Amino acid sequence: MKNKYLITLIIIAGATLNSFSQQVNKNFHIYLCFGQSNMEGHARVETDTNLPVNKRVKLLQAVSCEDLKREQGDWYDAIAPLVRCNTGLGPADYFGRAMANSLPDSVTIGIVNVAVGGCKIELFHKKYSESYINTAPDWMVSALKAYGNNPYQRLIEMAKVAQQSGVIKGILLHQGESNTGDTSWPQKVKDVYGDLIQDLNLNPSKVPLLAGEVVHAEQNGVCAGMNEIIGQLPGFIPNAHVISSKGCEAGPDRLHFTAVGYKELGNRYASKMLTLLTN
Repeated sequence: MKNKYLITLIIIAGATLNSFSQQVNKNFHIYLCFGQSNMEGHARVETDTNLPVNKRVKLLQAVSCEDLKREQGDWYDAIAPLVRCNTGLGPADYFGRAMANSLPDSVTIGIVNVAVGGCKIELFHKKYSESYINTAPDWMVSALKAYGNNPYQRLIEMAKVAQQSGVIKGILLHQGESNTGDTSWPQKVKDVYGDLIQDLNLNPSKVPLLAGEVVHAEQNGVCAGMNEIIGQLPGFIPNAHVISSKGCEAGPDRLHFTAVGYKELGNRYASKMLTLLTN
């Protein structure tokens, strides 16, 4: 009798494990997005004239939003805002659509987006994040609180939830304005990327980092000088790729892009990622 009971338990356990493994869909491509205000989304949602969003683009909600009827850790159609409850349009909105429109119908795109306007890369860096958060300006407090005062950890937590359903294919970064002139930025990004790879058990040769330039000099970008430093990133991370912002329409503040600019930037992220998927 005991043997029969043991065999039954083994069968049940095996069936459970098999059921779990079947939930991971290799055609569900996950992309992690992080950064500061341009990744957060600065354009008004109403300026988007391309809705409805492709139903094959999904968002893993990183914060709960009562008004949007979204719960943290659940999947939804990727309709802006993709970051927090009152953020706007950003490059990830258009990246997801461009990827879905360019790939077979069997492929679904999943977006995980954690971003904080005005932050330095130190916010996501394990060595510096605690002191950075402890001295954050008052206007950043609510955004940090939404992520449990640890945006990097929230990104990891949500990424692990996403890995239960799909496969992480790439990491998108748009950050640098607040680190303008910081020549140690590429090394700090390398550290953050390395932590993401290790904490999520990813293969760096299969999960590229795509980093977008800030508003370009031809648009009289306030922080355009940072693009020279961003351009050094592939020398620090072999699988890093810089996405040009040249020609991407900027807003009046010359720090943020317009919806048109975000669309172009998002499409460029997608164009580069599509070439990496086929190589």
